[in-house]
Amino acid sequence: MFLKPILFLGAVSFVSLLPTSLIAAEQSDYSPLADSFKQRFHQQLKTSKVPGGAFVIVEGDKVLKLSTYGKRTKGGSLNVNADTVFRLASVSKTFAGTLASMLVNEKKLNWQQPIKSYLPEFTLADKQKAQQINLGHIIGQSTGLMPNSYDNLINANVGMERIINKFSELTPMCSPGVCYSYQNVAFSFIQDAIEQQSGQSYESLLQNKIFSPLDMKSASIGYDAFDQQSNRAEPHVKTKSGFRKVKVKPNYYKLAPAAGVNASITDMSKWLIANLGENPGVLSNSVIKDVTTPGVRTTKELRRRDWRTYLDNAHYGKGWRVYEFEGRPLIYHAGWVAGYVAEVSYSPELNIGMAMLLNGESRVIAKLSSAFWRDTFKRADVLASNTSAN
Repeated sequence: MFLKPILFLGAVSFVSLLPTSLIAAEQSDYSPLADSFKQRFHQQLKTSKVPGGAFVIVEGDKVLKLSTYGKRTKGGSLNVNADTVFRLASVSKTFAGTLASMLVNEKKLNWQQPIKSYLPEFTLADKQKAQQINLGHIIGQSTGLMPNSYDNLINANVGMERIINKFSELTPMCSPGVCYSYQNVAFSFIQDAIEQQSGQSYESLLQNKIFSPLDMKSASIGYDAFDQQSNRAEPHVKTKSGFRKVKVKPNYYKLAPAAGVNASITDMSKWLIANLGENPGVLSNSVIKDVTTPGVRTTKELRRRDWRTYLDNAHYGKGWRVYEFEGRPLIYHAGWVAGYVAEVSYSPELNIGMAMLLNGESRVIAKLSSAFWRDTFKRADVLASNTSAN
């Protein structure tokens, strides 16, 4: 059973400040697989009538394949390109977990600190349980609260101050740290701790510590930043008559750590490369190990359509999911918000990562990603077998 922290081995290289989309990989053992994935990606998005999308596959500090598909708006004339900005939805949590871990690494935060130290107005019906919830529980989805507590109020555009006060009515379903309970509102409480300890706004700190150092030129936080992007993908929801363009909903932008990041597929290539350990000056191996150490077990993930055939185990780390994919570690997170879906995943063993961004709500993304990793790990087995035979 895969329960140990993931170790990142081998030499570490520093990524050039050239745009990642221009750093072409030399012929790789996985290049044929990347080529076939491109064909499948375009074919399945066309079959599913998704308006537009993009994907990237990286190996080490190189881009194996980056490709875009379709239009920024259904029926429009502008194509999705490598710099088209999408909403990342819950993939934003990977940035929040990393940013918090950076501050823990710098001794500015401690995972054991109670969240009430930074958000004194937060309480529960069981006040003792409220005192026990710490930063590690917040970022590790193990608060013990009912899953998705008060997401309905975010959807109803209720103000955060009123929502926080509503937590006093909740009785936890388990003690903190014992069970998995996915949150958006409570997860975003980490923003208060980050801002109070750093003396900077969440947006500024994310820009200064991650976006700018990784040269993620299109990445941003929040509704206003997304609205000001001229090269952005518009949201589409699926109806009985096909995909329909809708307005961007600002509600979940209130939860910057949980769902506030916007980025292009070029930006995501740089994020993946950093998480593979190839830019230690920005994202250290100690931070990577911290956020990908398995925490609470997430049995619900084992029942996911398209994934359940392959998953032996699943946990939540700190802003990242940690899967055991047919015995191999796979670091993963998905996002879904009105009109957009996103996925990012990587294998620390193979030093390969993949991200996809779509501007239409479609489950095709899960079908594509699970099949990609099935084929990638099979390819690794073939290569290892050939090496042994020689």
